[in-house]
Amino acid sequence: MPESRRAVALGFFDGVHLGHGALLHRVGEVSAQKGLVPSAFTFDAHPSSRITGAVTPLLSSPADRADLMRRLYGIQDVIVAHFDSMMRMDWRDFVTEYLVKEHGAAHVVAGHDFHFGYKGEGNPQRLQDLCRELGIGCDIIPKVELEGITVSSTYIRTLIAQGEMERAMEFLGHPHILTDRVGHGKRLGSTLGFPTVNLHFPEGVLVPAHGVYVTRVRFQDGTSRPAVTNIGVRPTVDDGDRVNVEGYILDFSGDLYGQVIRMEFYKKLRGERKFPSLEALRDEIMKNAQETWDYFQPG
Repeated sequence: MPESRRAVALGFFDGVHLGHGALLHRVGEVSAQKGLVPSAFTFDAHPSSRITGAVTPLLSSPADRADLMRRLYGIQDVIVAHFDSMMRMDWRDFVTEYLVKEHGAAHVVAGHDFHFGYKGEGNPQRLQDLCRELGIGCDIIPKVELEGITVSSTYIRTLIAQGEMERAMEFLGHPHILTDRVGHGKRLGSTLGFPTVNLHFPEGVLVPAHGVYVTRVRFQDGTSRPAVTNIGVRPTVDDGDRVNVEGYILDFSGDLYGQVIRMEFYKKLRGERKFPSLEALRDEIMKNAQETWDYFQPG
């Protein structure tokens, strides 16, 4: 029997949007009331990609998902299960053996459309009935809408793919993020006179529309700086087909190579395009830098 008793939010939580936030917020409330550990249960792979075989790009890596839940909603424990084993488990066993006996669930919170167990036979009504039978708490959270649109990872994926970061931020409740260890690039930044960070989207994570974005880079020490970030193949310097994430950090000096940083995306400034020279590219980046300063310091 686990030492800790938990309130557990159930779901995949890709992107950790406002709909997920309703579940996670409720878990926080219940945990405070009952002295439970605020927790979340999630899978290691997107359910639809395993069920249908169609690849569904993720909004966030598992690590970013866990970070968002902890940082924004105070979730202390994130339980990550292998979806392949979960999809073969009887829905009753998932609740009684896995959640209650193995993880000490004393209260669970799920969304209105949550299905679980073998062939998805577990549903919100069955979950409520079984929890009542077991004497543990259960909340089913209705769908969350914004401007008449259901908040969903599917809709937000469309926004990110089109580079609509400001709209995506409304539905996420936070900026879209990418966390990665800074790698070496072509040192184009030093050539142009800007310190840069080179990042990559992990395999399986959605790459936003190619272009230049207003971003903020958050460092391990808790400080942050605005940055102009290019996503794409950098046609001016001919990177071929390799997608790069290169952030030009404003008002900053220092070498960040090897550090883990979080990049937050706020607004797309323009599409990616080829410039006739590095001087022309530098002039455009200077213009984008001013637009970035203006974004964070309006007026």
